Order: sequence, then structure tokens, then C-alpha cells
Amino acid sequence: MTAFRYDLEELHKKTLGLIVLQSDETIEQDFRRILPLDINLHISRVTSGLEVTSDSLQQMEQHLPDAAGLFPRGLHFDAVGYGCTSGTAQIGPERISSLVQGGVSTGAVSQPVSALIAACKHLGLSRLAILSPYIEEVSNRLRQVLAEHGIDTPVFGSFEEAEEQKVVRIDAASVQEAAFNLAAQGGIDGVFLSCTNLRTFDVIGPLESDLDLPVLSSNQVLAWHLTRLAGAPLHVSGFGRLLA
Repeated sequence: MTAFRYDLEELHKKTLGLIVLQSDETIEQDFRRILPLDINLHISRVTSGLEVTSDSLQQMEQHLPDAAGLFPRGLHFDAVGYGCTSGTAQIGPERISSLVQGGVSTGAVSQPVSALIAACKHLGLSRLAILSPYIEEVSNRLRQVLAEHGIDTPVFGSFEEAEEQKVVRIDAASVQEAAFNLAAQGGIDGVFLSCTNLRTFDVIGPLESDLDLPVLSSNQVLAWHLTRLAGAPLHVSGFGRLLA
């Protein structure tokens, strides 16, 4: 055997972590569509239920430290995201930060709720129409959390679907039509498409053109917030005013 000498190099790219629900088929693909190549993205998964209820969302709390602990050992992350909007509203942003930081070394933690609040502040939005795929019980908690941070949601609509395998297959035309109909009720200054498993990226641009309003989605705001927290703000066209 011949033993070879080698040198080690320092990696200087910004590094993001993303904890994805076991049932989520969308968020990882969305992130890879918009993140530049000079950002390292590492994915972990957390056990989640086949259906979304308050109980199944709460149960993820006990699994978050283990999911965070599955990232590469010894690696420090500039920011780590937890990819669940309704789960964040149920468990609480502060509790999620604590659980994630208990399993991985990171400078910051975010999730779609804190990211949405930051995005609304950035764009000057305070009255949203919300489109959710989930049953009313789940969505009401999200609306309560937003209200606590000064964001009203006077217009709300849902596909009333609890099964994740169906949520991910709701087509773009259905999302676009529902969001347009909600916005037409008026009294809002922005639209939020809730759920990391809902496929929204291809409708954000067309909706903004039709409505002349900012359109936000769970995956869009989370990517925006994580890159800002990491010190590498994201700028990409075609995915809404927030990223442009």
C-alpha cells in the first residue's frame, strides 16, 4: 500500500441547514431553485404525521433535537431553518429555536412564521389575505400568532385538506385561482400562501402581476430570512417582490 500526503482546505461558503418534515416533498426543491451555488445547503428530516392536526404538529416538538443532531458533526451553520408553518405556530418560535440550537451549532434559527413577520415588516404589510391548505383548527393558531405581532388576517380561505400527500398535489391553477378570489375581497395589502408543502413558486409572479400586491409564501419568506440572517441576502427575479 502507498500512503499519500494530503492538504486540508478551509471552506468559506455560507452554510445553511434546513429541517424538513418527513412528509414534505416541496420545500427542498424550492430552496434549490433559488439559492445560489455559493451557499451550502444541508438537509435533515423530522418525523411528521401523514395528516396535519394540532396534535400531530405538537408531536414534532419531541423529535426536533434529534433532527437537528443529524446534521454533519462539527459543522457550524450560519443559520438553520425549520420548515413548517403550522408546526411553528403550534409549538412556538422561541421553543423551536431552543430545540434546534440544542442539537446543532448555528448562529441563528428561523421558520416560516418569524420569516413572514420579518418580511411583512420589510415590505410594510399589516393586513394579509391567507390561503392555507389545512383545516380551520390548524390555521386559526397561525392567525392568532400573526395578530400578536400586529399582522391582521381579515381575509382567509382554505382547501380544507389534512392529508399531506394530497396537499403537495394541489395544482398551481387551483392555488392561483383561490388566491385571486381571496384578494378580490379587498381590505388587504398583501397575500400569504401558507404551507411549505404547497407548490407556490410558479404562481407568485403571475399573482403579483394580476393583483398588484406583494405575494408571499412559506418557502419564499423562509429562504429570504435565512439568507439575510446568514449575511448573504438573496436576490433573484421571478419569485416575487420580496426576493427581487
